[in-house]
Amino acid sequence: MNYDVIVIGGGIVGLATALNLKKNNPFLQVLLLEKENELAKHQTGNNSGVIHSGLYYKPGSLKAQNCIHGYNLLIEFCKEHGVPYELCGKIVVATEKEELPILDNLFQRGQQNGLQNLKKLTKEELKDYEPHVNGLQGIFVPQTGIVDYKKVSDKFAEILKNVGGEIHLGEEVINIQLEAARAVVMTQKQSYSTKLIINCAGLQSDKVARMTVKNLNVKIIPFRGEYYKLKKDKEYLVRNLIYPVPDPNFPFLGVHFTRMAKGGVEAGPNAVLAFKREGYKKSDINIRELAETLAWPGFQKVASKYWRTGFGEMYRSFSKAAFTKALQKLLPEIQESDLVTGGAGVRAQACDRNGGLVDDFLILEEMHAINVCNAPSPAATSSLAIGETVARLAIKRLV
Repeated sequence: MNYDVIVIGGGIVGLATALNLKKNNPFLQVLLLEKENELAKHQTGNNSGVIHSGLYYKPGSLKAQNCIHGYNLLIEFCKEHGVPYELCGKIVVATEKEELPILDNLFQRGQQNGLQNLKKLTKEELKDYEPHVNGLQGIFVPQTGIVDYKKVSDKFAEILKNVGGEIHLGEEVINIQLEAARAVVMTQKQSYSTKLIINCAGLQSDKVARMTVKNLNVKIIPFRGEYYKLKKDKEYLVRNLIYPVPDPNFPFLGVHFTRMAKGGVEAGPNAVLAFKREGYKKSDINIRELAETLAWPGFQKVASKYWRTGFGEMYRSFSKAAFTKALQKLLPEIQESDLVTGGAGVRAQACDRNGGLVDDFLILEEMHAINVCNAPSPAATSSLAIGETVARLAIKRLV
């Protein structure tokens, strides 16, 4: 059971990383371990399926670089391997005067990130794209699209196996023993020896990182995003994707409307603290994990800073009327009766000890491991680019 590299985590980033390792060096012995009995079960399988353009991200940041490069790689991959996708475009809508300067900044940021054919929209032009939307001004982003990331992940896995990579499902990493030149990765079933560990464990990434890093300065705080679906007879209200202007002081994009690659239209998500790392329901509680979150000094600082916003998000979680009211800012015609309960996802948000919600991708290297400790949206869009970046780091160390 000796391997050159063991990738921990079978989401889209872990799969893309393993695939890029084999692409860089076909002779590498690569093993991917996934604790669930299926791939892409958590963040990858529960996101909104949006192909992000790179509009929002600070120019020069890892997010911006990897999103735009990853976007091109993803489109190319889907074309080559017959994975259905659609570049339908989206509009970002300012509904209040105070949002207009932020909208202008977004437009400039998109141009700085290399997005072509962005279009500023007047109040009247918004109606050409989304006849039922309410807004003062907007931006049309033609690059944005939709895809089923579970299908993308399954195709990654199929190709990985075909080129000699191994995937072991149902094996949770419970410990890592460090030796001089190798590490021993232990699951509840067996042990594996490897030259290098690559941690892409998503919601569990900090726990895995702490097995090789003594003083890790970040903790994953899980935020649940809950969705409603539009009833079938109301789907005509949304043609494609409608987003609000994001709050620059909050790391989430706000409730929006998304036409899904799998069919239907989703409305959401909110962003509420999950009481369990993989807590997809309000009733999902893990006392130990919740206590760890509440005891983290960084989370305490975040809570003191954003308590009003957090309370509003929690209120909308329990009040369909309040959730509907938030959606009506974009689509005034939406009524509470038009919405049915949809799914939910949990976002792994890294928070440092000083209360910083880590905005960029975070990749930490140490002697035995490369830890991907923060890979929120647009990680799915960026997965092949992140995989390239991490694989490059790994190959340098394996030469």
